[in-house]
Parts: sequence; structure tokens; C-alpha cells
Amino acid sequence: DRLMDTHNLKTRRDTVRAVYLLLRRLTAVVMQVAMLYYGRLFIQRGQMSTGNLVSFILYQSDLADNIRTLIYIFGDMLNSVGAAGKVFEYLDREPQVSTKGTLQPETLTGHVHFNNLSFSYPTRQERKVLQGFSLELRPGQLTALVGPSGGGKSTCVSLLERFYQPQQGEILLDGLPLHSYQHHYLHRKIAMVGQEPVLFSGSIKDNIAYGLADCSLERVQEAARRANAHSFISQLEKGYDTDVGERGGQLSGGEKQRIAIARALIREPQVLILDEVTSALDTESEHMVQEALASCPSQTLLVIAHRLKTIERADQIILIDQGTVQEQGTHQELMDRKGSYYKLKERLFTEDDAPH
Repeated sequence: DRLMDTHNLKTRRDTVRAVYLLLRRLTAVVMQVAMLYYGRLFIQRGQMSTGNLVSFILYQSDLADNIRTLIYIFGDMLNSVGAAGKVFEYLDREPQVSTKGTLQPETLTGHVHFNNLSFSYPTRQERKVLQGFSLELRPGQLTALVGPSGGGKSTCVSLLERFYQPQQGEILLDGLPLHSYQHHYLHRKIAMVGQEPVLFSGSIKDNIAYGLADCSLERVQEAARRANAHSFISQLEKGYDTDVGERGGQLSGGEKQRIAIARALIREPQVLILDEVTSALDTESEHMVQEALASCPSQTLLVIAHRLKTIERADQIILIDQGTVQEQGTHQELMDRKGSYYKLKERLFTEDDAPH
């Protein structure tokens, strides 16, 4: 319906513009013919000289050009006023997620508790993505979220990042609601690395330290070591000054992922979220990324993965389906139960290098 409304509106606009241009051209021609006709009559009667007629035509032409320019400016001004109104409407819009929290504790353990959450996306209020959802993430543990597509895994991450506010329940961080923390402080303490890391054209150092002022090379190198990226960076001709290219095009998928992990670790977050970071990597790159995760012994790690090798290493595995926790435990515990996780194992997980 909106597309048809836009189509009809533009059709009307183009029709009006075509009629206006036609009438303008006809009016100009009629005026020129009228000026020449009556000018000839005035010259024959001796009421006007030929030079006066030529001068009058030239002045009229200049006046018409100026009036035409004013009309164009007026039209552009109306368009600008409409566009500015939309911009100011956007700037004045109050976000649905409150950012009025003030807490900025000096120490944070990263203990996360999803407490009886219910959530629906604003555009699909009738469909509950999460319902009665509860989950605990402990510091120093790797938690893996698994389950079929549409089960609610990515929604958990979005709520933890405070992109949305749950309709019921709350998420606690160190025993306090997420909304009570200062907005920028919270996003420094919760970092996320996605399946497609976003790198900017520039040096490796600038990409790792992106957004940090006065970040030393030593600090960048330490983060790269923890992310298992220092070795390959040091082998490059320009080292940390190497340009990664547009969207990191000069690097392999595994190298981009490790730089993205280094960019997250340099901020020293207490909660690190990794969303399908190994799904597009080969075996060697996946092993490098897993070693990078081992460098976070005191942080809360939340991983969404389909690689069984990554899931097996988790301290706890959470099987989510239809917005609820179906099963929870270690890989061996869940396999011994022969429940939903056991049934999904062969159908859902990629086991390129996993032992059978």
C-alpha cells in the first residue's frame, strides 16, 4: 500500500510538473508574439522607436529569468522545509529504551541473569519471541546458545545489548537491572563480535583501537596477543601499520575475526558475546579463534554457534526453541539424556572436525 501511495504521489507530481512546463512555454511564446505585434503597431504610429522595443524585450527576458529562478528557489525551499521537519522530528524522538541510568561501578564481575523474560518485537506484537525465559551467565564460564533458527538466540543478544526492552521480566547484571547502568558505561562493559566483522579502511592498529583516544601501541599489541592475532600481524611487512583495505578486504576471514576480537578485548569488557564467529572459518582459523577465547578466563562468554567443536568446549549449553529453554547442561550431560539436544545434533550442527 505504501509503495502504491508513493507511486501515485510521484505520478501526480510529474503530471503537474509537465502541465506547468507546457503552460509556461506557451505563455512565453504568446507574450513574445504579443510584444512583437503591439511593438510593431506602436512603431508604425510613431509612439515607440525600434531601439525602445528591443530594450523592452531584453528587459522582459531578464525579468522572466529572475522570476523563474525565484520560483525554483521557492520550490527547493519548500522541499528543504519538509526534509528539515523530518530531521528534527527524528532528533526529538524519545528512544523506547531508557538511557537514564547512572550507575558506573569501578568493578564489575559480569554475572548476568535473565529473569522470566517475555518479549515481542514492536512490528510483531502478536508473536512472543521469548516467553518465561530465564538464564544465568556466570563469570569465567563459556555459555553456548544453540537451537533452530527463530528460536530466540539472537533476541537474547539484542536484549542483553539493550537494543530493545523486554515487555515482562528483567535482565540483571551483578544483581542490578541493566537499565540502571549508565548507557555508555554498559556498552563498554558488554562487547560483541558478529559473524561478519566490520573493519574500516585504515591500519590494523587503528581498527583495533577504534573509538579509543590516545591508545598506545603496547596496549594494542597486548589485545592482539590475547586474540591470537599478534603472530600473523608481526609477519606482515608493515606490521600494525598495514592497511586492511575496504571492509578488511586485504585479510582472510580468520584474520578479520581475530582483529575484531582484539578490538573487543582492548576495551576490557566483562561480558563478551560472539555471534557465529566461526561459522565461515576453516579448521585452522577456527582453532585460532578458540585459542583466543581461552585468553578470557575471568570474563563472561556468551557464544552462538553451530560448530560442534565450539559447543563441546562450553561450560554450559543452553538449547533454546520457541522462546524457552528446552535443555541445559554440558555437552556430555545433554548427550546422555538423549533429548532434544541429542536429536538436533546430527541435523543442526556442523561437525567438520569433531570426533564421533
